[in-house]
This record gives sequence, C-alpha cells and structure tokens, in this order.
Amino acid sequence: MQLRFLGQSAFSLSDGDTAVLTDPFLTGNPRAAATAGELDAQAILLTHGHADHLGDTVAIAKRTGATVLAVVELAHEIGRAGVDVVDPNLGGTITFDWGSVKLVPAFHTAVSPSGTPHIAAGLVIDFKGTTIYHLGDTCLFSDLALPGRARKIDVALVPIGGHYTMDRHDAVEAVKLIGAETVIPIHYDTFPPIETDAQAFKADVEAQTSSKVVVLAPGESWSS
Repeated sequence: MQLRFLGQSAFSLSDGDTAVLTDPFLTGNPRAAATAGELDAQAILLTHGHADHLGDTVAIAKRTGATVLAVVELAHEIGRAGVDVVDPNLGGTITFDWGSVKLVPAFHTAVSPSGTPHIAAGLVIDFKGTTIYHLGDTCLFSDLALPGRARKIDVALVPIGGHYTMDRHDAVEAVKLIGAETVIPIHYDTFPPIETDAQAFKADVEAQTSSKVVVLAPGESWSS
C-alpha cells in the first residue's frame, strides 16, 4: 500500500488497483500536491466538513463516481448534491471490497460551509490489511488510546499544528496513547496559524516512544 500525502489532512491510499482519498482539500490549499481533476478514487473518507477537509469532495465524487463516507448529517448534505454516500455515526463501521472504515471520536467543532452542524470524527481504516488511524482534527484526550486496544495501528496520521487542533507537544502525548508503529504528522504549515516544527515533533516522539515518525512533504509517500 502507498500512502501519498497531498497536503493538510488529505491523503491518497492506493495499491495500484484501488484508490481511496481522505479529506481532499486541494483547491485553495497553497501546499496541495495535486489538483482535484487529476485524482482517481473509489471512495472518499471525511473526518468532518470544515472547508479545509470537505474541500473538493463533491467535484471529485461526481467525476469519478466515488462513494463518500461521512458522519450521518454531513453525508446527507453531500448526498443532496447527487453523490453516492454512506452515513455511519460514531462507532459505526462500513465495509468495502478493499477493507473497512470505522468512525471514532475526535474533539473538535464541526459545521459545513453550507451550515450543517455535525460531529467531527477520526477514521480507523483497514486498507487491504494495513490499519491507518486518521485522527482528523482533534485536541488531546484520553480516548485516543482506544482504537489501538482493539487492533494494532500500523500508521497514525496525527495533527500537530496547534491553534485549531492539538499542537506538537500534545501530539507527542497522543502518540503515547495510540501506540502506532509509524506516525505521520498532518495539519501543519498550510497557513501561518498552524506553522510548527515537524522535525522537533519527530525528535520528541522518537526519544519518548517506540514509534517512528515519517515527515512527508506534500507529494511524498509512505509505503507499507
């Protein structure tokens, strides 16, 4: 599996046959590694509907026919745009032919650009046997430990930018709770309020835990 960082919280998961996108904020993202028109997807997974996460979801789904997974209220809004959706709530698991996705709690506000209030979530993704925990936008809270009790987390995508999410210092504590083998920092340096030192985060995590941090520039990939 190849996990390609597209900027902010957007990733493409692919094994050559299947492509899955998360939080595809590309248009208007000054650090985006791709345009909305060049990405393929069979599914698009959303942590929540803020503009820097919902992004180009509808345009990509209409072009590719991708199914969009989002928490129920947001899914219903997106479905009214003529997109195929699935609508779990927290704790719900949706199965695909390539794996599954479970919504887990994230502490963060969430209202879509169209005004739909909803709950933010993290995504526990099983992509053909590799488990990815996308924390979405969250502050530090103790329940971040729970997904790793149910299964081994291969890679955790952890926000570090502060201001709108946990900062890099709280993110170190989050990594201790999660226990992932590999950690990839996200949601930083896109805009001035969330600029931070990803290499300092890496050094702190690797000094205090057994997790390994992979810092990806937009466009770079990690492979399992």
